[in-house]
Amino acid sequence: MPPAQSPPLHHPVPQHVSTVPQFRSPPPPSASQNSYGYQGQQQPQQANAFGGGGGGGGGGGFGGFMNDPGAQMTYQMGKNALDAGQQYMEQNIHKYVKFSDLKHYFNVSNSYVVNKLLLILFPWRHRPWIRRSAMAASGQQEYFLPPRDDINSPDMYIPVMGFVTYILLSALLAGLRGAFSPDLFGLTATTAFFLVVVEILGLKAGCYFLNISNESQWLDLVAYSGYKFVGIIVTTVIAELFNAGGGTGGWVGWLVFAYTFSALSFFLLRSMKYVLLPENASSAAGGMQTPSRSQRNKRTQFLFGYAFVAQLGLMWILSRQDAGRAR
Repeated sequence: MPPAQSPPLHHPVPQHVSTVPQFRSPPPPSASQNSYGYQGQQQPQQANAFGGGGGGGGGGGFGGFMNDPGAQMTYQMGKNALDAGQQYMEQNIHKYVKFSDLKHYFNVSNSYVVNKLLLILFPWRHRPWIRRSAMAASGQQEYFLPPRDDINSPDMYIPVMGFVTYILLSALLAGLRGAFSPDLFGLTATTAFFLVVVEILGLKAGCYFLNISNESQWLDLVAYSGYKFVGIIVTTVIAELFNAGGGTGGWVGWLVFAYTFSALSFFLLRSMKYVLLPENASSAAGGMQTPSRSQRNKRTQFLFGYAFVAQLGLMWILSRQDAGRAR
């Protein structure tokens, strides 16, 4: 009997063939196919969303705005107006104010600012009051040293900072009293600026009628007219601390006001002597002439009236604005 044989083995054949994906790095882009894939399909849609293709330079990103004739005309009109304004400033404003000369008044240092503030508040024992000068490199012209190098030189940094601080301090005190309003900034700035302009015009008119001429007179007068804000700020702060929100009224406010006014008047009387009481004045012929005794007396009276009478009225008006808002 032959041995039994096992039946042949049959491996199951899969009925559903599935392929396993092969993972590999993407091939380098070729010129024959689109290398951007999905992004390349979205670019035309984005271009259409902004109103145009990539042509026309930078205007395509803004819907061809700069390609619009109306927009180009508006741009050209604005450019012409800007050029006209710049030309007007060069022809008119530069005729009265030279920015190269204006830089001289802002040439200050930290030590100068501190010493100048102390000089304005405590001018009693300061010596000397004569401004320092130096000879130009050519040796033919003498000029005053800048404020950085001369404590007696007028500057515009302290007046400008004092003007701004006065406005901010007035708004701050009004807010502490519950009387702040946005219009307070404009009202305070307009009042202070108007008084300063009237003061400068009065000084200029007095110098004209008294035949006082000085090359740097105009900017010097502007600088000296702004030093009053130092005394006003000191008066307002001290009076506010002692009067508990009552403004500059009360005996403390009046006492501090009397001192700051006296210090400022003495400071202006000694500092502005070289402007309003020059030893020699230029004549129409181009030479130098010494003013007569009567003319010098008139100039002295004018200087005294400005340093004491005018400053008393101006400081009283500016410092009493806080007292009026405190009520």
